[in-house]
Amino acid sequence: MRRALALGAVLASLYTTAGCSDRASGTQRAAAPPAVPILAAEAVRKDVPLDVGVIGTVQALTTVGVKAQVAGQVVQVHFKEGQDVKAGQLLFTIDPRPFEATVAQAEANVGRDTAQMRQAEAALAQRQAEVQQALANLERDQAQLENARVQERRYKTLVEKELVARELYDQFRTNLSALGATVNADRAAIENARAAALAAQAGVDNARAVIRADEAMVQTARLNLGYTTIRAPMEGRTGNLMLQAGNVVKGNDDNPMVVIAQVHPIYVSFAVPQQYLAAIKQHQAAGPLTVRAIPTGAPKPTTGRLTFVNNTVDPSTATIQLKGTFDNAENTLWPGQYVEVVLTLTTETAVVVPSQAIQPGQQGPYVFVVKPDLTVQPRPVELGRRLATETIVTRGVAPGERVVTDGQLRLVPGSRVEIKPPKAS
Repeated sequence: MRRALALGAVLASLYTTAGCSDRASGTQRAAAPPAVPILAAEAVRKDVPLDVGVIGTVQALTTVGVKAQVAGQVVQVHFKEGQDVKAGQLLFTIDPRPFEATVAQAEANVGRDTAQMRQAEAALAQRQAEVQQALANLERDQAQLENARVQERRYKTLVEKELVARELYDQFRTNLSALGATVNADRAAIENARAAALAAQAGVDNARAVIRADEAMVQTARLNLGYTTIRAPMEGRTGNLMLQAGNVVKGNDDNPMVVIAQVHPIYVSFAVPQQYLAAIKQHQAAGPLTVRAIPTGAPKPTTGRLTFVNNTVDPSTATIQLKGTFDNAENTLWPGQYVEVVLTLTTETAVVVPSQAIQPGQQGPYVFVVKPDLTVQPRPVELGRRLATETIVTRGVAPGERVVTDGQLRLVPGSRVEIKPPKAS
């Protein structure tokens, strides 16, 4: 009974309220839905790069293993492993004392053999003087021989005419024969003197050759002495130190004492699919291509230039190897490091919107465009390449139009929106 009375009172109250409302306005109007809070951004037209993104590996420009060229004991190491060194900087010192002794011995040999050469030169001068003396004797005896022939002919005529005694003629004839024998002896003496001079000349030449050999030994000994100080062949960063002071090293050992890597500048090696090769060659012909390397955790990319395109496509991967050269002034890149590589082929002008504004739909991608009256309209779009945080829109959105970037799930066509300021990052 009490429930029936209560229900009647409620119905009466509702009837009274409805009657009052009808009298005031005839019918009750539904309240407008509240504006949906969103974030929005403008579509902009700007120059965007045509990029190719891959993963690459950092490589030292040059790597050199430093080795000892002579055997000996390392007496001092002049750097710390991992230290940057300059070209020509002293790295190691090998005990120089055995090599200094070798130099002194070689120089003493030069002095000894120089003295012997001087003796040989003196002997040569003596033999040459003997040749001259023999020639002078020959010239004198030939003159006497000629005079004896004149005398012999004269006295022969006188003997035939019986004007002089035959004994006198026989004396002149005997003298002529003796002088002829003397001239022949002089000629033989000249030949002997010349042979002796040639032998002396050979002795001098041999002594000079010995000295040249000794001087070469001196140069070799000094060169080996110079090898006891080992210097950096180039500028770079040292790696692990393979030995310490006190160790004995071999000449040209297989294991280097330290490895130096040149990192200023430095390479980044990477491979791109072969379909980009034609575009790379085309744009590289117009000017250097920019390469950006982004190490993991780096605050900003490092910029370099494309300097190498391999001459062969790898048939197993259908890629072409490229290399970019970077100054690496801040030591951002490290040999062996994996980095994200972006090769910029060219730039083009396009309309871009934030990538989060693109929504997938049954008819394709679309965006919500904010109209001037702060209502939204879904609009299908055609998309181009996706950039780092933006996407190129080739059709559907004009520059300057605002698109919704956050809050799309609560929107329907014609929804009123309230654009919120972006959150401070």
